[in-house]
Amino acid sequence: MPLRPLHASDLDAVNRLHRSVWWPERSAAGWRWLTANPAASEIDAPHGWVIDHGRGAEAVVGNFIQRFWLNDRALFGATGYSIVVPPAQRGRSRALIDAFVNQPGCFARYTLNANARSSPLYRRHGMIPWPPEAHAVKLAWVIDPVACLYGRALRGVVDRAPTLARLLGEQLSPLPRLLNGRALRQAERRLPASVTRSPDLSERSDYARFWQVLRAEGRLTADRSPAIMRWRLSDPDLTVPPLTLAYRDEGRITGFAVAMLNKQTPLEPPTLEIIDLIALKNDARAIQALCESLRRLAPPLGAAKVRLQVASSELQRALGRQADRARREGGWGHCHVAFDAGMQDAGWRPTPYDGDYSFCLRPLPARASAALRLAPSSAPRRAMEARA
Repeated sequence: MPLRPLHASDLDAVNRLHRSVWWPERSAAGWRWLTANPAASEIDAPHGWVIDHGRGAEAVVGNFIQRFWLNDRALFGATGYSIVVPPAQRGRSRALIDAFVNQPGCFARYTLNANARSSPLYRRHGMIPWPPEAHAVKLAWVIDPVACLYGRALRGVVDRAPTLARLLGEQLSPLPRLLNGRALRQAERRLPASVTRSPDLSERSDYARFWQVLRAEGRLTADRSPAIMRWRLSDPDLTVPPLTLAYRDEGRITGFAVAMLNKQTPLEPPTLEIIDLIALKNDARAIQALCESLRRLAPPLGAAKVRLQVASSELQRALGRQADRARREGGWGHCHVAFDAGMQDAGWRPTPYDGDYSFCLRPLPARASAALRLAPSSAPRRAMEARA
């Protein structure tokens, strides 16, 4: 079987495979960043697998490793991402997925964003929909319904006449003249007093203390240490910096959120994707305040909607009425996982952060986003000056 691990020399071929299915390509710096993943080196895991008949990579699946914590026990999970199997390699997906699922050293091997067509495929490889009650749930809050409808209409036109795609080109990109720091600063002033933007992520920060307390809760949770978070947010291929928010209660950070802009296709408007939304003890006040703040910040960022791609039942309960007001997208099993023996009952409830959403998004085109730079966060309000 011409199956082997992904090598650095394959990356140009992998970009060609991405291009063939209209997926975003990574720059050389972007690939260096992704393959510098600190967790992968700890268990000597490959960054993916390819099919190679002697002519280079002809099909691929990526492999992203994350460190998790369960009390004081370090575990590792693997996300399979960006599987591309051209028609000439029909049937090779089985070998790629088997290599991913059978890799050692991981308590779980999973995908969090299967599409409707691929969803049934994963069950053939021993992967189960997860979590049982929420594997088909994606939540979306529409900000600009006109832009969403226009994008849907353009997709319908291209479905009927695919050759029009190149003629239409990039549509619905935010106009740089409308995207400036002033609009974002005005929106920031309307945030709840408990929410601040761009918290310090250094090793001695309030955020570091938040992570220590979160880890001490004993949940099976992905590593959100300051060092890992700084690395995750430093993807050089992003054209717009990630949005980070902190929720504070009596001066202490008790909730945290990350969001990134995604332009899924050239014909669709930007979406503000919630990459992380987490709080100590799953506190509903923090979760709701952070979610509402992201919705308020979406318009000046040019986003037509805000989306939460993975939402466990616990997170939906914490969102309360906000979850009830959201649209349900998809409806098939987006999340599938293969657990090690005994780990299915360990209480893992995935979040978008646990998957590949952050580095597999399609960034805004550079020209459209050239003027969109997240303005420096204003000085913290007096009420927020207290430190734990």
